[in-house]
Amino acid sequence: MPDLPYRPNVGAMIFNAAGQVFIGRRADMPGAGGPLSEGVWQCPQGGIDEGENPTEAVLREVLEEIGTSQVSILAEHPEWISYDLPGHLIGHALGGQYRGQTQKWFALAFTGQDDDIKLDLHLPQEFDAWIWADLNSLPERNVGFKKPVYERLIVDFAAFAASP
Repeated sequence: MPDLPYRPNVGAMIFNAAGQVFIGRRADMPGAGGPLSEGVWQCPQGGIDEGENPTEAVLREVLEEIGTSQVSILAEHPEWISYDLPGHLIGHALGGQYRGQTQKWFALAFTGQDDDIKLDLHLPQEFDAWIWADLNSLPERNVGFKKPVYERLIVDFAAFAASP
């Protein structure tokens, strides 16, 4: 189904003061609820609503998925990064309407405290666990078929991983 379009989407790579990145374990994937080494992990991301610009969308997605608005935008990636779904998910995932997603990624600074992060404020929950991880470790974690996206982002957002 290569004639299907890409879904417009945003992604948030959120850096804490130590230069680590927020990643959450997807609540809807195998391994959820198990040890922290299990499951599929990712940065907050989500679709862009009609009439919404990417900046508005990324801030809304962060609030919905991790329950906080304690972030500020450091940078917007200059390009849209696209990925295709694996063949077995095309026609099923993303409402069956898309071949994958094209994403506008943002580097964000986390300006709050860890207890400001509330994974259960918006239901259904996107994540059931979260950690601060070293940027370079992301591709080694189970980020599923989005690994090439993360490999690119660790290069493009490397400057934000250094402690301020």
